[in-house]
Amino acid sequence: MDDHSMNIFWKKIVNTINDGLMFVGPEGSILMVNKAFETLTGYTSEDIIGMSCSVLGCDACEQTLRRKESSTWCKLFEPGHKDMKKCQCQVRRKDGSFLPVLKNASILWDETRKAIGVVETLTDISEMTRLDEKLHILSRQCELETDFYGIVGQSPVMIHVFDMIQRAAQSKAPVIITGESGTGKELVANAIHLCGSRKNGPFIQLNCAALNEAVLESELFGHAKGAFTGAYNNRIGRFEAANQGDFFLDEIGDIPMPIQTKLLRVLESGQFERVGDIDPVFVDVRIITATNKDLDELIRKNEFRQDLLFRINVIPIHLPALRDRKEDIPLMISTFIQKLNTKTGKTIQGLSYDAMESVMEYPWPGNIRELKNAMEYAFVTTDDSLIQLKHLPKKISMKHAIEPDPDPTDFRRHPLPDEKSELINALKKTRGNQSKAAQLLNINRVTVWNRIKKYSINLKELI
Repeated sequence: MDDHSMNIFWKKIVNTINDGLMFVGPEGSILMVNKAFETLTGYTSEDIIGMSCSVLGCDACEQTLRRKESSTWCKLFEPGHKDMKKCQCQVRRKDGSFLPVLKNASILWDETRKAIGVVETLTDISEMTRLDEKLHILSRQCELETDFYGIVGQSPVMIHVFDMIQRAAQSKAPVIITGESGTGKELVANAIHLCGSRKNGPFIQLNCAALNEAVLESELFGHAKGAFTGAYNNRIGRFEAANQGDFFLDEIGDIPMPIQTKLLRVLESGQFERVGDIDPVFVDVRIITATNKDLDELIRKNEFRQDLLFRINVIPIHLPALRDRKEDIPLMISTFIQKLNTKTGKTIQGLSYDAMESVMEYPWPGNIRELKNAMEYAFVTTDDSLIQLKHLPKKISMKHAIEPDPDPTDFRRHPLPDEKSELINALKKTRGNQSKAAQLLNINRVTVWNRIKKYSINLKELI
């Protein structure tokens, strides 16, 4: 077999390899790639051959590229330096998106031990990354053995919530989940994802209240290398990571106004730029948001954009406070006890009559989260088969526990007593016209719509 035939033979072999492969010359230019490389990166061999390997923007290469004190362009060529083995990193595709890969890089030597280049393989691990995220979601759902994706409840109001979750899951429209802290908004977002057509895509979460403006912007949209102090590598944001899936933005009311503007643009156009970059990134993401704040009040204070509220408030789901569905408390306690028995090895059967009576009388300002904490406390303090009154936290075990003073800023915890009747009267006067009813009540039309859903008002009966 002559040299030409041998070259064709080896090229065919290289192109049967499923991993991306490239050969980089001694000066850093790409000399050869296989078909798998073209598929993974979007670059054809005509595009990429002759270009510097730095075009791929690999974050692992930041540790190997030339330093001022080094005599070589890459540390792999330095005497005694080991090859790069199974390094998890990200490379930039031709379209600007980043691909998670497992990378191997080895120096190729000639007969005289002279380095003639670097052979690199790239293994696509994006599916592995997605499955890891899915496993994390499913493991959290298995923490509670319950009726509906980790959400416990059989009361009429919760049956309505379950119905809304299933309906919202079949839509691609944005969903907003409202309710007090501790009512389970994150579980509802998870349920919407797992019920919907995007369940095989990623489910990405971000708590907007936990980050300052600069960090939040980078978390949402990603950043380019050098965009700010400390941006040593390219980094994809949560939006890009959520492509073809669902993105859950918790505490949406805490997003600063400048970030709200950028968020609105993503919702309207499906594109954004990473911080410090000018190339647009296109995504297909369904947004799920949650808040325990009155967004209408924030709009009146010029702290939230009204047009953004219109965008995210397409399908509202309101979670009731625990004190408004106390008939679900015994079922929740049974579920918590079953889980804690498994976790601790105890065989607690339930609550005594006095303990259950006190639990049912307590107003639960911390909602489900507080109830769960109370059961965990009781498991620590009891060795009996039943949880007695004395085993509960003191503020719960006190007979006729006093509800905390009303918080005038919390509109959902302390709604106006005549809110429903005022709305009904306004809708009657306007013959069901929601815009005119909003004007009469001096509130936003979206608020009217939300209250109609909240109180299950039938407009046909009012006209």
